[in-house]
Amino acid sequence: METYKIILHRFITFLKAPYVGNKTLFHDFNKVQVFITALVTTFVLNFGFTILFTIIETMGLVNFEDHASTKLFEDYPPYAIAIIGVILAPLLEELFFRGPLTLFHNNKWFIYVFYVFAIGFGLIHISNFEITRNVIILAPILVAPQIVVGLFLGVIRLQYGLVYSILFHALYNAVLIIPALLFMNEP
Repeated sequence: METYKIILHRFITFLKAPYVGNKTLFHDFNKVQVFITALVTTFVLNFGFTILFTIIETMGLVNFEDHASTKLFEDYPPYAIAIIGVILAPLLEELFFRGPLTLFHNNKWFIYVFYVFAIGFGLIHISNFEITRNVIILAPILVAPQIVVGLFLGVIRLQYGLVYSILFHALYNAVLIIPALLFMNEP
C-alpha cells in the first residue's frame, strides 16, 4: 500500500508542475505498479463522479440514457464496440491529445499546454451527450472523469512515451467496456 501512496504522491507532485525531459519520476517502480495506481485512482474518483451523476440525473438536469455509449451498445455488435472503444479510440485520442505534448518541451508555456490538452480531451467527450443548455452548463462536471484520466495519461505519456499512454488508455477503456459487453446480453 505504501508503494501506491508514493506513486500517487508523485503523480500529484508532477501535476503541480508538468515538464518534458527527465523521465525519472517513477524510476524506482515498475510500469505495472504505476498503471495499477493510476487505474485504481481514476476508478475511485469515478465512483464519486457516479454519485454526482446520479444526483444530476435524479434532479432531471441531464438524461444519461441519451449518452452516446447507450446508442453504441444498441447499434453495434460486441466485437465492433471492443474494436472502437479499446483499440481505435485510445489510438486516435492519444495521437491527438498526448502525441503533440513533447513538441512544446522548450516552450515556457508548457504547463498551460499540458492542461489545455487534458481539458480538451475531457471536453471533446461532451459530444457523447445530447447537447442541451444543462449539458453545456454542467460540462465541467460531466467530463470530469475524462479530464482526470487525461491528466494521468499526460503524465504517463511524458514519463514513458506515447505507446504507454495508448496502452493505458486501452486498458482503462477495456476495464469499462469488456464487463459491459459480457453482461450486455444478460436477461
